[in-house]
Amino acid sequence: MKGTFPVERFATMRTPFYYYDTELLRKTLQSINDEANKHKGFVVHYAIKANANPKLLRIIRDAGLGADCVSGGEIETCLKVGFPSSKIVFAGVGKSDWEINLGLDNDIFCFNVESVPELEVIDELAQAKGKTARVAFRLNPNVGAHTHANITTGLAENKFGIAMRDMLPVIERASQLSHVKVVGLHFHIGSQILDMGDFQALCNRVNELQALLEQHRIIVEHINVGGGLGIDYQHPNRVPIPDFKAYFDTYARQLRLRPGQTLHFELGRAVVAQCGSLITRTLYIKEGATKKFAIVDAGFTDLIRPALYQAYHKIENISSDEPTDTYDVVGPICESTDVFAKQTDLNRTRRGDLLAIRSAGAYGEIMASGYNCRQLPQGYTPDDL
Repeated sequence: MKGTFPVERFATMRTPFYYYDTELLRKTLQSINDEANKHKGFVVHYAIKANANPKLLRIIRDAGLGADCVSGGEIETCLKVGFPSSKIVFAGVGKSDWEINLGLDNDIFCFNVESVPELEVIDELAQAKGKTARVAFRLNPNVGAHTHANITTGLAENKFGIAMRDMLPVIERASQLSHVKVVGLHFHIGSQILDMGDFQALCNRVNELQALLEQHRIIVEHINVGGGLGIDYQHPNRVPIPDFKAYFDTYARQLRLRPGQTLHFELGRAVVAQCGSLITRTLYIKEGATKKFAIVDAGFTDLIRPALYQAYHKIENISSDEPTDTYDVVGPICESTDVFAKQTDLNRTRRGDLLAIRSAGAYGEIMASGYNCRQLPQGYTPDDL
C-alpha cells in the first residue's frame, strides 16, 4: 500500500482505469447530510452529469440524495439504480420530446424549464397523456462567478435560462396553459466556485426576484439554487471534503425563504471529485532538449479536463519513494493538447511506474471518449479488487 492506493493489486491490472475511494465518498455524503439537515427545508440532489458510475450512484442513492438529470439517458440510469422518480429533477436547455415523455411517464418531481417554446411543448405532451407537469423556471440571474469562463452559466451571454426581464411574462404564459403547474424557480451560476461571495450575490438576486413576484401575489413552493461548490484540486489529501458548512450556512443566512418554501441544491463535483483518481502506467521517460517527458498510457480520451479547461490535477507517482524530479506528464493521443501537467514534480519516475491523477471523480470517467479507437476506461472500487 502507498497512501490509500493498493499499489500491489494495481500492478497486475490493465491501465488506465479509475479508482474510487468509496469510504471517502460516504464521509463526504455524511458531511453533506449533517450540514444540510441543520437547516429546515434544505433538499440536496446529486448532479448525475458529474459521474454516472452505477456503483457510486447506489451509494449516493442510499444516502438519500435526489437526482439532477440533464438528459433522458441520465433519467433512465437513475431509475435503473433505484432513485425514486419523486426525487428526480430534469434540467437542460434542449429537451427532446422522447425525454420529456420519459419524465412524464415516470412522474418525475420537476422539469426545470428554460424557454417559452419548451414550456409549450411540455404542456402539449402532458395534455396528450392526460397529465400535469410540474415545472420550475430556470432564470438567468446575470450573476458572474469567479471560475473558468467555460463553466460560467449565470451571465446574460450564456445560453442557459430565461432572461430576468421575461420572468413575469413567462409566468403569465404558464398560467394560460392547462397541463403545467409552476412549482418553483431554478438558478445555477457556474461550477468550481470557492468564493462564498458568489453564492451571496445569487441570494441577493433571488431575494429581489421573490420580492418582485410577491408584488404580483406570486409565491412558489420551491427555490432551486443549483450547485457550483468547488473542491481543492491543489490539496486532495489535506482537504478531501469541501466546506459544506460554509456553503449551506451562506444560503441559510442570506436567502430569505418564505414560510413553507423548500430550498433545493444540485451538487455534483463537490460530491464525487475527490474520491476518484485516474490510475495510469508510465510507458517511457523521454529526455527532451530542455525537459523530461513522462509518457503515460492515459490520454485526454480518459480525462479531458486539462485539455478542455486547462484544469490542474495533482499527480502522484504511487510506485516510487525516490527523490523528486520534474516532468511534463503527457499521453499517447495524436494531439498537442494531450498534456496532463507541465513541469510538475514527481518522485523519480521510470517505465512501468503507476501514477495517480487525483481529484478526477467528477467529469472524468463520464466524459471519456473513444477517440483514436481507444477503449473506455473502467471504474473500480475497493470491493472490485
